[in-house]
Amino acid sequence: MQRTAPDPRPEPDPDPPVGLPVLPDLAAHLAAAAGRTDAEPPGGGAPLRSAAAGYWERRGLATGPGQILAAPGAAPLLLALYAAADGAVVLPRPCSESYAPPARLLGRAVHRAPVPAESGGLPDPFALLETVRRAREHGDSPRVLVLSVPDDPTGTCPAPEQLHEVCEAAAEEGLWVLSDETRRDLLHEPHDTVLLSPAEMLPGEVVVISDLRATLLPASWPAALARFPDTGPGAELRTTTLEALGALRTPLPGPLACAVTHALGEPDTVRARTATVARIHGVLTAALHHTLTEAGALCRPPRAGSHLYADLEPLRRPLTTHGIAESSALERALAPWAARGGHRFGDDPGALRVRLGAEALLGADQELRQRVLDAPDPLELPHITEALTALSRALAALTAAGDG
Repeated sequence: MQRTAPDPRPEPDPDPPVGLPVLPDLAAHLAAAAGRTDAEPPGGGAPLRSAAAGYWERRGLATGPGQILAAPGAAPLLLALYAAADGAVVLPRPCSESYAPPARLLGRAVHRAPVPAESGGLPDPFALLETVRRAREHGDSPRVLVLSVPDDPTGTCPAPEQLHEVCEAAAEEGLWVLSDETRRDLLHEPHDTVLLSPAEMLPGEVVVISDLRATLLPASWPAALARFPDTGPGAELRTTTLEALGALRTPLPGPLACAVTHALGEPDTVRARTATVARIHGVLTAALHHTLTEAGALCRPPRAGSHLYADLEPLRRPLTTHGIAESSALERALAPWAARGGHRFGDDPGALRVRLGAEALLGADQELRQRVLDAPDPLELPHITEALTALSRALAALTAAGDG
């Protein structure tokens, strides 16, 4: 079991990424609603929640508008959910850097359980049980387990059998499961990847959450959703979460709510953009994976989203000669490629692990990013090949001292 403590050396956070150009269809809907002066009611109005219910219905989860809450971003939504669940939080290690801060703001303990070797996004089931047992021995009361399906930072998709074992373990321990399915529409090979939601396995115990900026919306438009179980405890948790959202007094802006409602309906333009983004991310993360593994790093092949998580421990000896002995130093060395050290994701700060992402290859301005959107093969674009070549050369330079 690992209990987190505040980072004594906070570092600047470059997120969120600039991302790809705004879809003109969404920009038009936002502009058309610019005259709306009222904010969306806490949790979202009926049109938005109905559109969200349809979004999940199309993904095989029977959903009514009364099961939905909307929030102005994932951070306030998680804050409200943690407050409503009222207990310690269990996270996979590593996991998204957005999961722990809301718990810390509430003064809730955060416990981390390591992921299995095969994928990220969920803890090993035996490690989960041990983590919960030890937390209770120390006087904490775990109430929430956060999963990421597909995962950030690793870009992997847990196998259904792994997911089932973890869900069963969570149910045995009486934990609410928060299933972050932000990247479920960004599968690189959707016909070859089996992706199941924990809500299909444990329908009465799972709250599904999604940060819409990863797929349907631009990176600068904060909006997130939660889908609650259609049960008595699920309705109670939703009511308490809604009260917490109301107390935050940070409503979703009215014009943005109109654009979000349109996006959730998934017209052809939005569907096409999502498919294009998934294809681009697949191509670019595969190229990053090739570059990293050619240099000697260990890295699970990415299956979804825009990130991958590399382990450079096999290269520790040459990296140490360059003063790189921990993840924060590795992050600085690979900063031109928007690297994020493993310490940011709850991993061992002394381990040489780092997240890289496709965003760093898209280009420095909107014109270059538009070229990426339009290109049949992004790897033929000069600015992308130059960035990958530069990364390969940088890795070669950092590891050359170990030769001989």
